[in-house]
Amino acid sequence: MKLNTKRTLLVGLAFLSISAFWQLYDSVVPLVLKNTFDIPDDIAGFIMALDNVLALFLLPLFGKLSDNCSTRLGKRTPFILCGTAAAVVLMQLLPFADNTGNMVLFVCTLGLLLLAMGTYRSPAVALMPDVTPKPLRSKGNAIINLMGALGGVFTLAMISLLVTKDAAGREHYSALFAAVGALMVFAVTVLLLTIRENKLVAETNAINEQLTHDEPEVPEQADAGKGGFKALPKDLRRSLILILCSVSLWFMGYNAVTTAVTKYMSVQWGYDIKAASQCVMVATVAAVISYIPIGSLSARFGRKRMIQSGVTMLALSFAAAALFTTFHPTVYIIFSLVGIAWSMINVNSYPMVVEISKASEVGKFTGYYYTFSMAAQIATPILSGWLLEHVGYHTLFPYAALMVAASFVTISLTKHGDSRPEKPKSKLEAFDAGDD
Repeated sequence: MKLNTKRTLLVGLAFLSISAFWQLYDSVVPLVLKNTFDIPDDIAGFIMALDNVLALFLLPLFGKLSDNCSTRLGKRTPFILCGTAAAVVLMQLLPFADNTGNMVLFVCTLGLLLLAMGTYRSPAVALMPDVTPKPLRSKGNAIINLMGALGGVFTLAMISLLVTKDAAGREHYSALFAAVGALMVFAVTVLLLTIRENKLVAETNAINEQLTHDEPEVPEQADAGKGGFKALPKDLRRSLILILCSVSLWFMGYNAVTTAVTKYMSVQWGYDIKAASQCVMVATVAAVISYIPIGSLSARFGRKRMIQSGVTMLALSFAAAALFTTFHPTVYIIFSLVGIAWSMINVNSYPMVVEISKASEVGKFTGYYYTFSMAAQIATPILSGWLLEHVGYHTLFPYAALMVAASFVTISLTKHGDSRPEKPKSKLEAFDAGDD
């Protein structure tokens, strides 16, 4: 059996729409807060962390709710449809609030929008492992992340094409928000028309049960997710905690950069949002190119090794970026390495978490993953924002490098969640990592 690439691409449309929105959010909202409403960087950092505060509660909740949901459309699809519809409507109000300088409307709409996004992110991400056999999840996650990166590329391209300036030099984002909203509607509509969730989940569960039957030496891990974290054996709990702590640390570093990079380039290098988006585009395109090869390499060499390599590359890239006081073309090379390194981490971290779960609790373990990643993204905009405001913008990349480097220690100590090598001449040969 091979990974069904077409099906995985279609499942990834949900993550494409989510990633397109968050690229828009990270690129535009900090500039609106600074340029339209004149909010200081430390306060803006707190505002940017609010989405993660909400997500800290919403993502585990809706991940668990979707585990227990049963409808004709499946257990994840209804959340994806309703959440996307609400988000697309609400996001169109943000540029209006920006253009009219209405901060109350902007903040209230932003709060409701973040609530809408929080209702379906965990269900959308959990859909991939639901319909992908365990040995193929790193490869499947590579495709999901590829789709997410394409969503980010779309938004970055639209920033270059659709952001306009008036005679006073003020930027306007209405066309940009409309374009991203249209992409979200299109992506989720195609998903609804092509993916029959209930049928695919039943097929995948049967395969996973057969794999568990054929591998009697690892039944404990196959059933470890029963009852959630508290039911795990001590060694699995320790590994899960180490993986989740690693997730928090590398997100603290990476999110600090993604949240503040447009402001950093404006203050330090004198770049506007269009020019700054080119650097982010380089990182995203590099990630797009590398996702599929990294998925295959992860199946061959293991998730843990790939993450360790990615963490090392990411920390060194951020450290190198800190050396530049003005823009230089070498920065494009550094950002391309950032994209490749992040894909090495991202392809493998989530599958390491859900590897410890069982099929009926994938949503719950997805919630664990997002609890720790979002907790990091609550803390890091506030902490890095304080450093930007009170110490200086030169602290951004050293801070990010330090956080990412710390995650190397924690991920190195974990002993579970890695992909298991396939035995030669066994029934698992059907899952050969070289097949696509």
